[in-house]
Amino acid sequence: MQTTLTTQPEKTDQEKKQQLEQNLWNIADILRGSMDANEYKNYILGFIFYKYLSEKLETHLNQALKNDNITFHEAWQTGEIELQEAIVEEAVTSIGYFLEPQYLFNTIIQKAENNDFILEDLKESLNKIVESTQGSESEDDFENLFEDVDLQSSKLGKTVEDKNKKISQVLLQLSQIDFCLEDTQIDILGDAYEYLIGQFASSAGKKAGEFYTPQEVSTILAKIVTTNKTKIRSAFDPTCGSGSLLLRISKEADVSEFYGQELNQTTYNLARMNMMLHDIPFDKFDIRWGDSLENPQFIEHQFDAIVANPPFSAKWSSDKKYMDDPRFSEYGKLAPKSKADYAFLQHMIYHLKDDGTMAIVLPHGVLFRGSAEQTIRKHLIENKNYIDAIIGLPSNIFYGTGIPTIIIVIKKCRNTTDDILFIDASNDYEKVKKQNKLRPEDIKKIVTTYQKREEIEKYSHKATLDEIRENDYNLNIPRYVDTFEEEEPIDLDEVCEELKKIKQQEEEVDKEIKKYCEELGIQPPIF
Repeated sequence: MQTTLTTQPEKTDQEKKQQLEQNLWNIADILRGSMDANEYKNYILGFIFYKYLSEKLETHLNQALKNDNITFHEAWQTGEIELQEAIVEEAVTSIGYFLEPQYLFNTIIQKAENNDFILEDLKESLNKIVESTQGSESEDDFENLFEDVDLQSSKLGKTVEDKNKKISQVLLQLSQIDFCLEDTQIDILGDAYEYLIGQFASSAGKKAGEFYTPQEVSTILAKIVTTNKTKIRSAFDPTCGSGSLLLRISKEADVSEFYGQELNQTTYNLARMNMMLHDIPFDKFDIRWGDSLENPQFIEHQFDAIVANPPFSAKWSSDKKYMDDPRFSEYGKLAPKSKADYAFLQHMIYHLKDDGTMAIVLPHGVLFRGSAEQTIRKHLIENKNYIDAIIGLPSNIFYGTGIPTIIIVIKKCRNTTDDILFIDASNDYEKVKKQNKLRPEDIKKIVTTYQKREEIEKYSHKATLDEIRENDYNLNIPRYVDTFEEEEPIDLDEVCEELKKIKQQEEEVDKEIKKYCEELGIQPPIF
């Protein structure tokens, strides 16, 4: 009897991505119910990162030791101090960290498969990663990276055994994911990571939505700031969240260095993880923690490309001391305490190189609100002429808020200096459940219109500076892009004839009803 072996066709990248997303969602199901989504993301993403670091370390060291015909595990087991020291130095210098084999993810998994107690070993493993970077160039990038992974939380279970069981289940499910490191398929993981962030943002509401920008919006910003460029020396996001905007730029151009600042400490940790998960070397990014307005970390730097989706109408001190701050001093007024939108805009302009481009997402109100904001707006238009374009987006495309938003594009050295391009893309989208979503064709239309500076009826208009002066520096898009659709004229005679027909039909139906009611001996419901 002859047996025919059939080989399974190789999975496409899309199939791998879908399988990975399903596995990640299965992990979420293990934790669901014991804590809300905004909390269990800390565990899932922390453990994903731990697994990634373990596998990357092992793959890197096996490759480094290949010419010696020995694996990382075999080399470490020799116990030779000089060899072990050389291995540690190679790892920390090249990829920024080190773990002994006993602390690797697969070692912990073997214990979990045997129903052993793993919590202490796991805690030690996460600590060892951070400790290995101390005194090295990568120390800042790993400091307190796993502090949100609380293995002692009562939400994991009442007893230590319950906690151990739940964490073991999570890690065993996670062990089924193949990161395909040897095939350099890191984008599969990175894209799934962003997918997972998106799922959390949609279920956790505004709190999570603050650090997640829909990929469609990220794509528009990235394409705009990389227009006519294949290489970007430095990219910056002063409210970087999970880092998705910065990473999106790298899909459009070759970025040499990434810079970002984030106020929320948990999200700051996610941003650093996200950089490494997307295979950005530790010496190519600089993400810092703190308030960009009150405690700027890159005050001496200027950047080629700047993107941001700052918290809409956030509060800030608006302290008088900032009138002497070079970021704000020349505008004559400070952004109001209750709305820091223009403060973020001014902060970014200060950091923009003369030949750079920046794009910022802001609430629609910044276009027309008066008082101090009008003074700042007038200075930007009349004295600086930095505003290159204003793009109106559909409402309800951000998690946690339904307000309409806009993109302001700033260039210090503009090719066209006598007009501002207005694009009204607010009506181009598809509805997906409760959210509005930009389609690929909507994104392409926005970007192409911006890049070609096209005027399209009821969609875009190049407003001269004289037009804007006449409107007293009010930049509300409907003042410049007329989207009014004239209704078709109504034939009143035709309407009257239609009403007569309807009346006749009603009378005929009433007769039928009366007839049936008489047969039944009941009063007809006709008045």
